[in-house]
Amino acid sequence: MKLYAIFGNPVAHSISPKMHNYLFQKLGFDGCYTKIVVEDGAKLKERFFDLSLKGINITVPHKEWAYKLADEVYGIAKEVEAVNTWYEKNGKIYAYNTDAPGFYESIKEYAFENILILGAGGTAKAIALYLKEKGYNPHILNRSAGRLQFFKERGFICYTWDEFEQEKYDLIINTTSAGLKDEALPAPQKILKPLMQEAKYAVDVIYNKLTPFLALARELGLTYKDGTQMLLYQGILAFEIFTDFSFNKEEITRVAKEALTL
Repeated sequence: MKLYAIFGNPVAHSISPKMHNYLFQKLGFDGCYTKIVVEDGAKLKERFFDLSLKGINITVPHKEWAYKLADEVYGIAKEVEAVNTWYEKNGKIYAYNTDAPGFYESIKEYAFENILILGAGGTAKAIALYLKEKGYNPHILNRSAGRLQFFKERGFICYTWDEFEQEKYDLIINTTSAGLKDEALPAPQKILKPLMQEAKYAVDVIYNKLTPFLALARELGLTYKDGTQMLLYQGILAFEIFTDFSFNKEEITRVAKEALTL
């Protein structure tokens, strides 16, 4: 049996095991998927090999460590410098980022032009660069300036909370962990509320929870969604990688959607 897991902190809320184990069972693949708390990102590789894992998903706050520690990095993950999927082959770790295409698939139904991304971590990097590839020019808003350098070097318009200038955005995306373990907003309400009053859509990458960010969106009448569909689509891509692309994608998609309704 091949073993898989999700590494991060926290991971208690993760439904990735539910989806992947259901896929393994229904598609007849001899695999098992669990969740493991990893507090120190520098030890990702050590834990991975100690547990004899074949593949993992990596969630907050370790996606940048996952990039640094991989042997080979593919696709947009090279530019993003953040990874959410590892696959072991012949003792080497091959790394991918399925967050960005998974997220884009989840929002394709919306009609938008101007985009604001809240946060500047690994998920924000992936989404921003992927959206730029698709012809958009998202702006980035983060608490402090340190992490914004990555975005500035790549031509994005960036703001800290202190220097933010009010603009109108169709789509506001929360990529921070605010609301995951607490009831915090991803930015001060005096900034967020006027922004959301002008917006059409709000999307949170956190799933299975009405975060304070999404609660505010609902209160203000926006169309909103959590990260469940992003999880679905990035999980489908990860499953393809985990199983070395040996299953039909349409069948994976059908079974994965079924898993999330259980």
